[in-house]
Amino acid sequence: MDTSFLCTLGETADTISPDQSFISISEGSNTTLSCTYEGYATSLHWYQQKPGSRPEFLMLILVSSKQITKSQKPDPRLSINLQESNKVNLEISSTAVSDSALYYCALQPTVTETHQTLY
Repeated sequence: MDTSFLCTLGETADTISPDQSFISISEGSNTTLSCTYEGYATSLHWYQQKPGSRPEFLMLILVSSKQITKSQKPDPRLSINLQESNKVNLEISSTAVSDSALYYCALQPTVTETHQTLY
């Protein structure tokens, strides 16, 4: 008697991606940057990279407790919130020209696995 087995392995990737790739806003206005994640996440992170500089950690939020950890030099105009629809938002109030940068959302600490300036 021959016995055959069929084994199927499933894998889901944990991903995060920005809802928009580019935004243009007026100075002094408020704006929200959003990312949507899929899969399992324990914490969600935001980074900012200004032209010619290294990415810098801004803040993170723990998914389970919604506890927030900010950078060592937090900007009071920045806030983070978590939506039930698997979205994490970075809110910037009273935007300034100096806010022009590339913003990263991440599922885990990037590069150095610290919450400080990346080297």
